[in-house]
Amino acid sequence: MDITRNQYFFAGLACLLLGFEFHMVESVELTANFTQFLAERTAHPLASVNTATQSLTQSDQPPAKKTIHPPDWLGWALISLGAVLILHSWAMKKPGS
Repeated sequence: MDITRNQYFFAGLACLLLGFEFHMVESVELTANFTQFLAERTAHPLASVNTATQSLTQSDQPPAKKTIHPPDWLGWALISLGAVLILHSWAMKKPGS
């Protein structure tokens, strides 16, 4: 299956918007439930510690939240990739011609 002009344009637009988003934010704080989900899926020691602590204390305290600090270059890289994909889609032939 060949990738069409519209698919290149959409991928470029998605990368461009994600790049702007990563460029504008300084950090992202994940919810406690999602942090626990990631810890369980990656076999991180945090998952077993939180499960054991919650079962021993019988408390309803959520696990610690994780904060992610994306690197500065990530936003610029996604913006650049998105721009290249959009320009490439404009240079391609139109579908059906």
